[in-house]
Amino acid sequence: MDDQNRNLILATALSFLVILVWFLLFPPPESQTAPQTPAVTQADGTVSVPAVASGAGTTQAPTLEVAQTATRAEALNKTERVEIRTARLTGSLSLVGGRVDDLSLNDYFVTVDKGSPNVTLLSPAGVPNAYYALYGWSPAEGLAANAVPGPSTPWRAESGAVLTETTPVTLVWDNGAGLIFRRVIAVDDNFMFTTTQSVENTTAAPVRLAPYGIIARHGIPSDLMNFYILHEGVISVTDGQLNELKYKKIMDLPVDPAEGAAAQRIDVTGNGWIGFTDHYWMTTLIPSPTQPFTAVTKYTQATDTFQTDIRMPVMTVGPGETAQSVTSLFAGAKEWATIRDYQNDMHIDRFVDSIDWGWFFFLTKPIFWVLHQMHALIGNMGLAIIGLTFIIKLLLFPLAYKSYVSMSKMKALQPEMEKLKEAAGDDRVKMQQEMMALYKREKVNPAAGCLPILLQIPIFFSLYKVIFVTLELRHAPFFGWIRDLSAPDPTSWMNFFGLLPWAAPTHASALGILSIGVWPILLGLSMWLQQKLNPAPADKTQAMIFTWMPWIFMFMLGKFASGLVIYWVANNSITFGQQYTIMRTQGIKPDVFGNMLSGLRKLRKAK
Repeated sequence: MDDQNRNLILATALSFLVILVWFLLFPPPESQTAPQTPAVTQADGTVSVPAVASGAGTTQAPTLEVAQTATRAEALNKTERVEIRTARLTGSLSLVGGRVDDLSLNDYFVTVDKGSPNVTLLSPAGVPNAYYALYGWSPAEGLAANAVPGPSTPWRAESGAVLTETTPVTLVWDNGAGLIFRRVIAVDDNFMFTTTQSVENTTAAPVRLAPYGIIARHGIPSDLMNFYILHEGVISVTDGQLNELKYKKIMDLPVDPAEGAAAQRIDVTGNGWIGFTDHYWMTTLIPSPTQPFTAVTKYTQATDTFQTDIRMPVMTVGPGETAQSVTSLFAGAKEWATIRDYQNDMHIDRFVDSIDWGWFFFLTKPIFWVLHQMHALIGNMGLAIIGLTFIIKLLLFPLAYKSYVSMSKMKALQPEMEKLKEAAGDDRVKMQQEMMALYKREKVNPAAGCLPILLQIPIFFSLYKVIFVTLELRHAPFFGWIRDLSAPDPTSWMNFFGLLPWAAPTHASALGILSIGVWPILLGLSMWLQQKLNPAPADKTQAMIFTWMPWIFMFMLGKFASGLVIYWVANNSITFGQQYTIMRTQGIKPDVFGNMLSGLRKLRKAK
């Protein structure tokens, strides 16, 4: 391999190494939250509802202010509630405002430890990081603000004592002036709520009003990862366009005078949805597929509140008539199969893109699909990753075969190249000319070994993306001590892999980067073995860099998700087997293990 091609590989590998080191040592800074109002006066429940324009001017729905509560239990006990109890969800609805503000996920836990609490998704106003959904009506054309239900309206449960998959709940509120509002809330056997809002006009005159839905989030989430590879914040699809705004970007939106806050409004003529996405969870509002609406993202600095709205057009309800509006609320885990089924069955445009597939979606989507199918077949996600590795190596084998044959020929030419080096001395130009002549005479293409290496880089990053962002890898066990493939190998050589009675340094400590487990060590060994099959660089500096590279990568990748490290070990092992076999068929008999034993003997004698 000539210097130009070897430098290409070296530059690629070092670039990859620099990226790893940079993001390990200098992660992106966390977004700064706006100053909080003191706890005793904070308007935790403030929800600003849009004014509806009409010929008579604008009107504004009332706001709700609730003093901050010390505990979640106290906040829940402040209002009368309707229990939510399904196979996958546990929580309650507040009859004040008819809010969905208390929700936990039965199938997901905070940690892998036994007895770990369930993941809490939604929390009521009055607690830190309150997060909830509510619905209402905006009055138009002279209709008084108190004639429609708002965030603090006291609803009454008309039917349904407990919200389950088979028993919806109906809430009712009579404004005492001829308008009767009802809200029928249903939930399916996964994470989709369906809310049917209706208004019955018993007056002698028509009324005009507009339905809306809101998801409010107080403050930036405390568990925000704020990592460059993952989107967290507002996500929406509007007429086929995927939109993503991180919390810092929302705070920096220009102030909209009509909203009185930093805001962005998008008019949607057809299909769309909007909400908040976290690492593994999501809460989104979804109008009917053909329902025009306005998607609004806003941030109110005074209350440190992020908000997403869906606002439907104004409706006219004649005397004796009843009008209704149907919207859906997804509140749950971003399970690929579940979201895909909602997309297909409910015709929710691009709903599966709520999972952050990234720029390499053309690689991440098929990689995840293969993992999903193999996991369904095998039942172990770690074995599915190894199976995926075999498939990738099989697809790349025709190209890899040419590369390994070329490397075999290069290995066979090593003695000739050493002779050329001795004959040329310090004359690099002459040496280069003689080497090119040798390649031409022996019909060797030194660039043939570069392409497989370059192809591995986007595949590696795509798999890293899949392992990092998809829920299916979260808390997925492998064998033995690997109980979570999305987390680093928990063992460490510093306490002899748990056999010695002290804890290993954490990643946050100075020695944390050196504290690696079994799988990262296997990674380093597999890279070193694979390297021994390749021709050594003629340049001493390059040779030294290549010699140290497996051990540097071992520590750099040691804190990555164990699923990714398992993939890399499997990839290196398969590559070693393929290359070793092909080299033998080409008449080259690499004595890797003999050389390794010889080196150990020399080291022992030196001592």
